[in-house]
Amino acid sequence: MDNSIIRNLLIPLDGSTLAESVLPYAAQIAKKLNVSVTLLHIIETDAPEKIHGQKHLTKPAQAEKYLNSISSLEIFKNTGVEFHVHEMSVRDVAKSISEHSRELRQDLVVLCTHGSSGIHQLLFGSIAQQVISLGITPVLLINPMQVYPAEGCKFETFLIPLDGNPDHEHALNYAVSLAKMCKAKIHLFAAIPRFGNMSGEFTPSNRLLPGTTSRMMDMIVSDTEEYFVKLKEKLEQTGIVVTASYSRSDPADAITEAAIENKADLIILATHGKKGAEAFWEGSVTPKISKSSRIPLLLVPVRWSEDLGMTI
Repeated sequence: MDNSIIRNLLIPLDGSTLAESVLPYAAQIAKKLNVSVTLLHIIETDAPEKIHGQKHLTKPAQAEKYLNSISSLEIFKNTGVEFHVHEMSVRDVAKSISEHSRELRQDLVVLCTHGSSGIHQLLFGSIAQQVISLGITPVLLINPMQVYPAEGCKFETFLIPLDGNPDHEHALNYAVSLAKMCKAKIHLFAAIPRFGNMSGEFTPSNRLLPGTTSRMMDMIVSDTEEYFVKLKEKLEQTGIVVTASYSRSDPADAITEAAIENKADLIILATHGKKGAEAFWEGSVTPKISKSSRIPLLLVPVRWSEDLGMTI
């Protein structure tokens, strides 16, 4: 029985070069993991004539011809590639992508994060967010501005940001399974703000009770160190090489810097999905990481582990 968590990659395409920017990296992943690829195009109801400044594919025959040409690219040589056109037009593209990921038995959806024309909110804030919130299929976000090395996707080191929330350990469940597939190592990381650079729900107490807040954060540092020692020992029993560190700075910046310092080629984060979509995406570190980091970001819905009964 094949227990691999990734056997198929789903790549939604709309005909634009922006969407196509994920193809080289996705092809590298497919070869690295020895998995198949499914190219998908959704016919959109009342679709605009152009998308991202290019002609929009609005006819099934047109889309099928396009996906067939993509499947024949040299980058997919010796890779199993299929394509599917959803011919009945839909208004909710993200919902359709999520439904197809289940119907076509896809294990990972690959999307680009943003371009250089101010469309970050359109792609990341809308399509990717909704695909995550509507289903249980993990989503890999690729920065289209990044030039990836010719030697291919290494997948040698995964950075796993954790904050003590048990829900966020679902990303660790996924990372462990993927690390075993790739023989990769895992770096656990925590970002613990200092007094003065805290934000969000901590701001009122930060201002009114600075001494208490500062001592509270120091206690979190101690708890995090103990947490990482225990978690590291547990993971190393599975045969995976594990390192850990923390930083006393802004979470988004700290995660990006930690990924660079540890030469991570993938950042894996858990998401709360439908119930916590608004709270998670609005003002969270995730969109900030996607904008500042050139390293691919893999988002794992909490429901992924719950649905499959996965646990470390």
